[in-house]
Amino acid sequence: MEGDWRMKIETYPDFDMLTLNVAQRIAGDLNAALLHQDRALLAVPGGTTPGPIFDDLCAADIEWSRVDIILTDERWVPGDHPRSNTKLLKERLLVNRAAEASLLPLHVATETPEEGLPKLIPGLEARLPISVAVLGMGADMHTASLFPDSAELTSALAQDAPVLIPVRPASQPEARVTLAAHVLNGALHKHIVFKGKDKRDALDAALHLPAQKAPIRAVLDGATVHYSES
Repeated sequence: MEGDWRMKIETYPDFDMLTLNVAQRIAGDLNAALLHQDRALLAVPGGTTPGPIFDDLCAADIEWSRVDIILTDERWVPGDHPRSNTKLLKERLLVNRAAEASLLPLHVATETPEEGLPKLIPGLEARLPISVAVLGMGADMHTASLFPDSAELTSALAQDAPVLIPVRPASQPEARVTLAAHVLNGALHKHIVFKGKDKRDALDAALHLPAQKAPIRAVLDGATVHYSES
């Protein structure tokens, strides 16, 4: 760890223990937020890693009717598409007690994200800041849809960026939208979750690189990193 960062790394013996602990931490953070404000905003990733966390979190004793949930990023596909992260949320997080939460959409029925963002941004801006952000990280050091090979990365890293950014990374088959780096970094609580030695090595490398090459750098300050090797 470099400089004055307050990043904390917590290592777990296995992913099952990580999953349970992270779900408990998120629940605690949300309950704490609801003590001081009318509503809380939870931002979560898609992909395979967070699914087990959602399975535990959805049963947590939280006043879910006061919680808004948003994805950190989304592919520009309909919500019932097999590659939609929204589909994952509806199947594994917005169930059980958490069925009472409100989902803020990151897709509308337009051909391109540029056409749809004016319909999405005002509703999101009204609910910021994020109370709790859960983030993943790829071996290429991306987080959300802040990819190193994205031509839009510089714009997405800017402090004055719009809250939602359309991106078309060369490594990805679809256009996407992502929360801007400053929106993610401004979360009151940040939990970064990953497993595998390759990703731990990537995090160590990211500490010595600028955010333009290692986008995860843009959200590390004050974050808790949860890691298991397997």
